[in-house]
Amino acid sequence: MSGFIQELQWRGMIHNIMPGTEEQLEKEMTTGYCGFDPTADSLHVGSLVPIILLMHFQRHGHKPIALVGGATGMIGDPTGKSVERNLLDPETLNRYVEGIRSQLERFLDFDEQKTNAALLLNNYEWMKDFSFLDFARNVGKHITVNYMMSKDSVKKRLSEDSAVGMSFTEFTYQLLQAYDFLYLYKNLNVKIQFGGSDQWGNITTGTELIRRIEQGEAYAFTCPLTTKADGNKFGKSEGGENIWLDKNRTSPYKFYQFWLNQSDSDSEKYIKIYTFLSRDEIEQLIEEHKSAPHLRKLQKRLAQEVTEMVHGSEELDNAVRASEVLFGKSTADDLKSLSADTFMAVFEGVPQSLVSVADLNARINIVDILTESGFLSSKAEARRDLKANSISVNKEKVTDDYKLSTNDLIAEKYILLQKGKKNYFILIAE
Repeated sequence: MSGFIQELQWRGMIHNIMPGTEEQLEKEMTTGYCGFDPTADSLHVGSLVPIILLMHFQRHGHKPIALVGGATGMIGDPTGKSVERNLLDPETLNRYVEGIRSQLERFLDFDEQKTNAALLLNNYEWMKDFSFLDFARNVGKHITVNYMMSKDSVKKRLSEDSAVGMSFTEFTYQLLQAYDFLYLYKNLNVKIQFGGSDQWGNITTGTELIRRIEQGEAYAFTCPLTTKADGNKFGKSEGGENIWLDKNRTSPYKFYQFWLNQSDSDSEKYIKIYTFLSRDEIEQLIEEHKSAPHLRKLQKRLAQEVTEMVHGSEELDNAVRASEVLFGKSTADDLKSLSADTFMAVFEGVPQSLVSVADLNARINIVDILTESGFLSSKAEARRDLKANSISVNKEKVTDDYKLSTNDLIAEKYILLQKGKKNYFILIAE
C-alpha cells in the first residue's frame, strides 16, 4: 500500500490533495472511487487518466470503485461548460451507461476472491427512490447556498459576462455528487474520492457533507487536466474528432497513430501519465530519445503501451503492421494480413470504385481496370505508367500483361492500386 501518492507525484498526476490523504492511504487498505458521467456510449482518451488512477489505486493495494453516473448523468455536470447540456432520455442514458460499464470492466480486477477487488456501481441505484422532499430535508439543509456559490464551477456560470446563467437543475449537481460520496461513505466505507482538477469543488462538497452529517473524515485529491504543449485541449485528432476507447468509433490503427504523432515534449509528459512503465525505464527512454529523436523511440513506446492497454496485444500488432504498410517497407503478404476494418482505417478517404467478383474470376487486364475504374484517365497513360514501373497492385509492381483475379483480394473484398509512392486507389469487390 505504500508509495501511492509519491508515485502519482513523480508522474505529474497530483494537482490538489486534501490534508491527511496520504497518511490515510499509508495507514490501511482504503476504499476510494472515481466517477464517470455517461455523456456517450464510449469513454474517450480524456477518461483514461481517471481510469489509470483507479488502476494505480488497486495496484497499490487499495480497493477501487468506478462509479457510473446513471443519475447525475440525467442532469449533466456544469463544470467547465458555458451552456447547459441537453437532457438525455432514459433509453439513451441506459445505452450510454452499459457502454461505459463494459469498457471499465477491461481495466480493473473484479476478482471477488481478492480483498481489494474492484466494484462497478451506478448511482441511479440509490438515487431512483430518493424523493425531492427527502433530498431537500436530509441533504440540502446541511450545505448553504453561500458555500455552493463559492465553487468555481458555479461562479463562472454566474459571472457578469455570462448571459446564459445556470438552471436550478445544474445547480443541484454539486449536491448530488456530494451525496454519492456520503452514501458510499456510509454503506461501503469509502473514504476517498479523486478525479480531474475541475472536479475539486464537487469532490470537496462531498467531504464537507460527510463532516457535517456523519462527523466523519473523508479525503480527496485531483490530477491536472491533460493539455498539449501548445496549450490546446488534449484528446482530439488533428481534425478535431474525439479519440474514443471504442474501436468501432476510433479504430485501433487511428488510436495507435494518435499517440505516435505526439510531440517530443508532450510524449515525455504522457509516457509518465498514460503508461505503467517504471521510473527507470521512462528516464532511460527519454535519454535514448534525446540522443536520437528522429527514431521517435519515445512516441513508439507510448503508442505501443497505451494501445495494448486499451485494445489488447492482437489489435496492437494489427496497428503496428498497418503502420508499416502505409509508412514502411511492407510486402503484399503484410497487406493481405490486415482485417477489413484495419485496411479501411489505414486507407480512409482514398478514392474507391466497384469491381464485380465475376469479372475477377474471369481475370481482368490491368490496363482495363486502371482506366475503367477511373484511377487513370486513359489507356495510353496506363501503359506509359506501367512501362515506367510506377504501378503497383497490393504494394507489388506489375507490368502491362498483369491480370487481376480474386487471388488479389485483401480480406476477401479489397484490392489496392497504387501509382508512385502516395497515389492510392481502392477496388471493392461485389
